[in-house]
Amino acid sequence: MPERGYQQNFSRMVDGAMYKHQTRERKAKTILAVLQHFLGDSTSSSLSLLDVGSSTGIIDNYLTDYFLNVTGVDIDKEAIQFAQESFQKKNLKFILDDLMGLSFPDDTFDIIICTQIYEHVPNAQTMTREIFRVLKPGGICYFAAGNRMSLIEPHYKLPFLSILPRRFAHLYMKLSGKGNHYHEKHLTLPGLQKLVRSFTLHDYTKKIIADPEKFSAEYMLRPGSTKHKLAKFISNYAYWLCPTYIWILEKPISSSL
Repeated sequence: MPERGYQQNFSRMVDGAMYKHQTRERKAKTILAVLQHFLGDSTSSSLSLLDVGSSTGIIDNYLTDYFLNVTGVDIDKEAIQFAQESFQKKNLKFILDDLMGLSFPDDTFDIIICTQIYEHVPNAQTMTREIFRVLKPGGICYFAAGNRMSLIEPHYKLPFLSILPRRFAHLYMKLSGKGNHYHEKHLTLPGLQKLVRSFTLHDYTKKIIADPEKFSAEYMLRPGSTKHKLAKFISNYAYWLCPTYIWILEKPISSSL
C-alpha cells in the first residue's frame, strides 16, 4: 500500500473525533434513515454493505443490526486495528484496503457508504470508478460530500480555505499554524455532479433539510433554529452554496464506465 502522509493516520489528526461513539452513531442513524427511505419495502437485512473510509468502525458496528453483512475498509492502520479489537460480530469485518484499488471482485456489494471521503483521496475519479466497479448492478452508494464553496472549511475551521487557489491555501495553513500543506481537494457542485455522472443521482440534501427529524438529523439542524431556516433558504435559492450534499448514487442495471 503506497505511503500518503497524513491520510494513513487520519484518525489521529481530527482531535479524537473518529473515536467519539455518540457523534459517530448519530451519523450512522442518518445514514440508515436515508438508506431505509430510499430502499422502501426492500429488506435491508438481506443486503451486503461496504463502508469505504470506515475509520474506527463505530458506524459499521451500528449498522450490523440492519444488514446481512457489513465490511469496513480504510488505509488507516491504527483505526482499523481499533475497529477489529473493539467490534467483533459474525456479520462484521474490517480490512486494511486502498480505495484507489479495492481488493474485491466486480459486482460484490449491494450498498456502499462513502461519506466525506472524496476530498482526501489522491484521485477522486479513481475512487468513483472503484465504487462503481464493486457495486452490484442496481446497487446504491450513500454519498456525502463537502462543497468547495463552504465559507468555513470543515477540517481546519478556517474561513474561505477551500475556496482559495492551492498555493494560497498552503500559505494560509502555514500562517494560521494549522499545518504546512492543505491536502484536501474539494469540488464545487458542478464538479461533484461530473464526478458521479456514471450513476443515477437521487438527491437527499433538500429532503433532509426540509425534515431533519425524519432523517435523524436534528443534531445537525435543530428544527426551527436560525441555522435550519438559513439551510432551507440556501437549499431552495442557492443550492450551489450548500456546505454538504447527501446523495444516493444508483448504479444502472445495464451500464459500463
